[in-house]
Amino acid sequence: MFHATTILAYKGKNKAVIGGDGQVTFGDTVLKGNATKIRRLHNGDVLGGFAGSTADAFNLFDMFEGFLNEKKGDLFRAVIAFSKAWRKDKHLRQLEAMMIVLNREHIFILSGTGDVVEPEDGQIAAIGSGGNYAISSARALAKHSSLDEEVLVEESLKIAGDLCIYTNKNIKILKLED
Repeated sequence: MFHATTILAYKGKNKAVIGGDGQVTFGDTVLKGNATKIRRLHNGDVLGGFAGSTADAFNLFDMFEGFLNEKKGDLFRAVIAFSKAWRKDKHLRQLEAMMIVLNREHIFILSGTGDVVEPEDGQIAAIGSGGNYAISSARALAKHSSLDEEVLVEESLKIAGDLCIYTNKNIKILKLED
């Protein structure tokens, strides 16, 4: 797990939402508090977020978007092709980053070893050092409240920011609606 950030994605009934904090750390020092670690991909139809080395993540985003374009926006086919390329390339396998990508139909975690994981519930995924705090909060809020998807993600990330020293409360959120 990277000591780098917190990214949380939630695919609810009405919206697909991804959020991330803005903290960038180097060891135990905060270098920046307002970084953007989430973005829209493939004409805004796919959302993505990263944890790990910033330079590596930007390279991976660009590479992944190439696969999305090649597969005409089919997220499932793009993550499989991306994973194969990631595993085969010895330089890519050394990158220190993880990604979450989602659309209204699918949500996937892409690991630094080329693994593709679809969450068991198909709804909630988190990565980064505060990921376990964020996903625990999101699961509890999803089960015991009727919060809007955006609010659920924001509140879960705030809780992670209270608990994880590598996560702050400078939260950015992107969404896809029906």
